[in-house]
Order: sequence, then C-alpha cells, then structure tokens
Amino acid sequence: MAAVATSTGMARVLRELSARSGPGLISGDPLECARILGVDGVAVSLATDGTLSELVWSSPGVSERLEDEQFTLGEGPGPDAVGSCAVVIEPDVARVRPDRWPVLLPTLTGLGVGALFCFPLRIGGVCLGVLTAQRGTVGPLTAVAMDDALILSAAVTAVLLDGGERTKRFATAEAGTSLHRAAVHQASGMISVQAGVSVAQALVLLRAHAYRHEQPLLEVAEDVVARRLSFRHIDDGSDPSFGKRG
Repeated sequence: MAAVATSTGMARVLRELSARSGPGLISGDPLECARILGVDGVAVSLATDGTLSELVWSSPGVSERLEDEQFTLGEGPGPDAVGSCAVVIEPDVARVRPDRWPVLLPTLTGLGVGALFCFPLRIGGVCLGVLTAQRGTVGPLTAVAMDDALILSAAVTAVLLDGGERTKRFATAEAGTSLHRAAVHQASGMISVQAGVSVAQALVLLRAHAYRHEQPLLEVAEDVVARRLSFRHIDDGSDPSFGKRG
C-alpha cells in the first residue's frame, strides 16, 4: 500500500487536535479543517450500538444540521459509514438512488448539500463514529484532500481513544449539559420509563414524533425533559400528550 502524505495545512490541524484543549472532546478549528479539505463544513459524531449518537465536533450551520437530520431520521451517509465501517463517498448527491436515503435526500437538497464524504473512526473492526465532510458544489475530493481526510479520521480516532473515559461519558447520565444531544439522551431515558419500553425503543418513539410533527429532535426532547410532553399514556399509533406531567 502506498504511503499517505499529509499536507502542510493538515499537519497544523493535527497538531491542534493532539492538544485537546478546552471543554470539548476534540480541539481545533473545524472551519480551518474544512478549508484545507476544500469543503464547506466538517463534523464528527460518535456511535453507540452501530448508530450515530452524539455530535462532538462540527463547523456551524449546514454540517451541524446535517448531523442532526441523520440522527433524527436514522439514515444517511453517516449511518451507512458506521454500519459498514467503510468510507462512503457521494461526489454528486443528485445522483444517489432515491431509495437509498428516501427521507433524507429531500432534506439534503434543502440544505444545499451537493457532495458528501464520510470516513469511519475505526479501530480494528469497531467503529467509534464518523467524520463527515460536506460541500455545496458537486465533485470528488482532490487526491491530496482525500489523503488528508483519511489521516484526519485516524487522528480523531486516536484522540478519542486517548480521551478514555471522557469519550465514554457521552453515553452516561454524568455527561450532563456539555453534550450537544444531552436532552435527547435524558428524554430517551424518561420515555423508557413512561412508555415501559427499552431506551432504544424510546429513541424510536422520540424520532417518530419529531418526524411526524416536523420538529427538530432536540426541541421535542427538551419538551419531554421539561415535562411539557409525556409518553406515559401512549397507545399504539397514537400521539403522546402535551401538558401532562410525566
């Protein structure tokens, strides 16, 4: 296998990643990283049980919204990359088969996403999450940018592994409000008790409600946590109730 070279700009980003300064799991400027890769934005999401679970690093705007949409809908290049533990490259989103991501594709059009590049954060056969780069214009990454993205995904994986328990906290109650989706994790636990289902099933109920009512998942989760929305008396096919304390 040929050696993969790092550009000067990416070498600088990697040095910042290694520092891991500040409150987040990953340091460094995602906007600078996106500029070096020749894309409009980047994001890193962790995975639990083979599905995207927590956004830990992203450029603002489209990349953050894209991660939230994939998390809400449970489909897209990120979930595909996590499920297969393989790189997912779509240089022209308009050419993606309609049945591949039937719900997400219209959202991608609305967000103005023209190309997607997803790199699994893997160690052996285990996928810790995914690094996603997106761009409004179609076309592949340059050879240098592809090398940079592969090296960056490996470096992010190393940073997360080096974080040890800090990385694992996102799946626990101790994670608190520092997480992008802390309310979603908390709401899933509350719905699990209210509806008498597993936490995984509770997340499905939460996602279904958000999709049915065209609300952001985080907004619905905050309603549950604030006890403005209860799933305690939900029946098959019915909506949960607003204004009932859970």
